[in-house]
Amino acid sequence: MSALLVPSSSSPAHPSRNGDGDGNRDIVLGPITAQTYRAFLASPHGEALGAGFLQCPSWADVKEGWRAQLLGWGPDPEAGELAGVALVLLRQFPGTRKYFAYLPEGPVADWSDPDLDAWLTPLLEHLRRTGAFAVRIGPSPAHRRWSAARLKPLTGPGRRLGYVLASEVDPLGTAVAERLRARGWGRCGGANGTDGAGGDGGGGAGSGGGDAQPRHVFQVPLAGRTTEDLWSGLNQEWRRNVRRARKEGVEVVVGSAADLPEFCRLLALTERRDGFRLGRSLAYYERQYAALNAEEPGRMKLYLARHQGEILAAHTMITVGRRAWYQTGASADHRREVRPSNALQWRMLLDAHAGGADVYDMRGVPSTLDPAERAYGLLRWKLGTGGQVVETLGEWERSVGGSANHALHRAFQAYLRRR
Repeated sequence: MSALLVPSSSSPAHPSRNGDGDGNRDIVLGPITAQTYRAFLASPHGEALGAGFLQCPSWADVKEGWRAQLLGWGPDPEAGELAGVALVLLRQFPGTRKYFAYLPEGPVADWSDPDLDAWLTPLLEHLRRTGAFAVRIGPSPAHRRWSAARLKPLTGPGRRLGYVLASEVDPLGTAVAERLRARGWGRCGGANGTDGAGGDGGGGAGSGGGDAQPRHVFQVPLAGRTTEDLWSGLNQEWRRNVRRARKEGVEVVVGSAADLPEFCRLLALTERRDGFRLGRSLAYYERQYAALNAEEPGRMKLYLARHQGEILAAHTMITVGRRAWYQTGASADHRREVRPSNALQWRMLLDAHAGGADVYDMRGVPSTLDPAERAYGLLRWKLGTGGQVVETLGEWERSVGGSANHALHRAFQAYLRRR
């Protein structure tokens, strides 16, 4: 798999500006090793790009049924001179030798660069040569934000996030969306995006046109805040519940791989009680735990809430750079009055803050603001932390050139809808 050299800026179809906006050097796209990839993510420039855990090399070991490629852009990718990286997952379309390419919450690149063609064009060309017929990406810029304070008084029958004026509209997100549309990319899903919790974070492109990852997420800002700030940011109910858990003797500890079977048992109870289905097995979580922690010890942690010697709740947290995610939560059906989940989240918030994270991402929330809808309970619970709902740009797809690939892309979408 040879590197692709982008010609100089004299060729309008293949501009050479790199991610730093320096138009005097060529950009090279090519395969890189996992070691080189990880070194870039840990560098000041790579850390500033805020890669998510779905773009870490270890995620390739989590996803079964997909081929994986690690790619890098820059003056000299093989030497580690990089401006951006991408984990590409490839799934074969049954009955063909063609692949669907998926970059979950990626690529990891400077989306503020006005010249997206400098790195999107060689990516598309590389994927075409690899045998891909279409590609899905997940740009990192946000689109809109709603503070908890704004949303709380605006709930009501039939109301949704889209009906509420956002606290903030990100101009970069708007610009990136416009640039992608102008280049033939289409936004996946409907106007409201994925409406489920999306808490697992392990979805694959396979939803028949909708987002595989949650479009609306809930984030608690941590940068520049003290633990006292975090405590005062909780609403009255959350503070009362954390105090109740402490008074009742709920103990929060960090577990190990040996506790994953109990986590999965509680997760099955939670799925039946709350009416959702992640479809993840114990083997999946064991593979995830092993892969992420082999890449960096402590990258994935399992937190347990014990009461009178019994595990009543278990939540997972993943950390990459200066970001931390609450990935998946599970709890028992009994003794919920001792508030084990509130105790877990408060401890995880404190640990993320102590670890230097700038943001604690609680992953997906529904777009409904209707208290009568069952899904609203998840949003209400997360709003109590005093954070904000963030609407991401969602996922974007396009065929990789040519009428045959375009037709195969349409057939693939129809195939996914029938699954």
